[in-house]
Amino acid sequence: MKRVFYAIFRFGARVNRARKKRLTNNGLAVLSCTLLAGILGLDTNQTLTYQIFTFLLSIIGIAIIFSRFFRFRFNAVRFLPKFATVGVTLKYRILIHNKTTQSQNNLKLGENFADTCPSFQEFTETPEPGEEQRTSLDKYFGYHRWLWLISRKQCATAKAIELPPLLPNSKTEVVCEITPSYRGVIRLTGLTVTRSDPFGIWNACKTISLPQSMLILPKLYHLPPIQLPGSRRYQSGGVTLASSVGDSEEFRSLRDYRPGDSLRQIHWKSWAKAGKPIVKEEQDEFFVRHALILDTFQSVKYSEILEEAISIAASLSYEVQTQESLLDLMFVVQEAYCFTFGRGLNSTEKLLEILASVGACQDKAFDSLTSVLMEKISLLSGCICIFLCWDEPRKRLVNYLRSRGIHTLVLILTEAEAQLDSLKLELIKDDLTSCHILKLGQIQEELMKL
Repeated sequence: MKRVFYAIFRFGARVNRARKKRLTNNGLAVLSCTLLAGILGLDTNQTLTYQIFTFLLSIIGIAIIFSRFFRFRFNAVRFLPKFATVGVTLKYRILIHNKTTQSQNNLKLGENFADTCPSFQEFTETPEPGEEQRTSLDKYFGYHRWLWLISRKQCATAKAIELPPLLPNSKTEVVCEITPSYRGVIRLTGLTVTRSDPFGIWNACKTISLPQSMLILPKLYHLPPIQLPGSRRYQSGGVTLASSVGDSEEFRSLRDYRPGDSLRQIHWKSWAKAGKPIVKEEQDEFFVRHALILDTFQSVKYSEILEEAISIAASLSYEVQTQESLLDLMFVVQEAYCFTFGRGLNSTEKLLEILASVGACQDKAFDSLTSVLMEKISLLSGCICIFLCWDEPRKRLVNYLRSRGIHTLVLILTEAEAQLDSLKLELIKDDLTSCHILKLGQIQEELMKL
């Protein structure tokens, strides 16, 4: 039965997309009245409603015929940035070239998004967040789930704008807006210019193919200045250890060659000038390094709590990047990942790009994250943990960090009011560990208390 509903919803989505492009809101009302009048006027001997039906049908026919005379030809260039951020309205420019010899008036411009209908597998296996609160009938049909999946995959909305009068053979620049609602990739396929008939019922359309995409970054929260604890530690290979293989040290000075010095340390330019062997003297590098552990382990593909955790990770990463330290972002999806940022290694932009594409880990245990952490534990000065819940595996990880003398900031997200009291009793707090509970809906307020 689910497959039948899926086919109906998919067909309805295509019809609705075509309807929105061609039929105006006034046209939808006129069409509804026409159908109603047609039903009520079947018996022409008992009612004169058929006359209303004929009149409305004639108006619709005239509107459709009028649209056939729309001869607008245009080119367009869309100046779209590489990134946008969830919750921040993006304004961008479009340059339209009217290629006709006539002025064009009363036009509207709309963006065309790529097909965002979910696959049948996604429809059956991806529940809508909060779906358990819906009625059994809503769960059975899955219509709200369908609408949410389309919105989630589209990532943003864009309203059609009214174009100013376009002069003959001229170029006009307009400003459009896109409102990102979810992180991910927006895929645009083209632009459609529409002109309504005199009755405002039917739109004539001209579409140009203009494929383009844009990455939507996670929402960012405002944070107070966060001074992460931890002392400077020796980093084997210096800063370059995160981006290359092999050791590297910080240059200190030049000195005369001594027996036993490696040939790789000889400074050839200085030897040429001085006429005797000169070597480079280097020193090991010490600096602060923190780990940011992002908990992605949950049974469902999407959830509000995971989206908030990713937003918090993005916000903290952005803050830490302004400090003189390294940051190791660690998480697990299909496999364990560790990305190093800071002190010239990669950029904040790259870090946010990675977080924009992070998904849930549904088939692995939380302990699979421990292995990637243990590889870096001797280098770490401190650690930030963002957890989706608080249970024994997560407690073991925090206790392990304590046993290694690592300063740890633990942020635990919860959406249930009833869990707050029990969580507060179980929290670990000492000189090395600080735990904080962040309740959904109050994330910004709680973060400002850190």
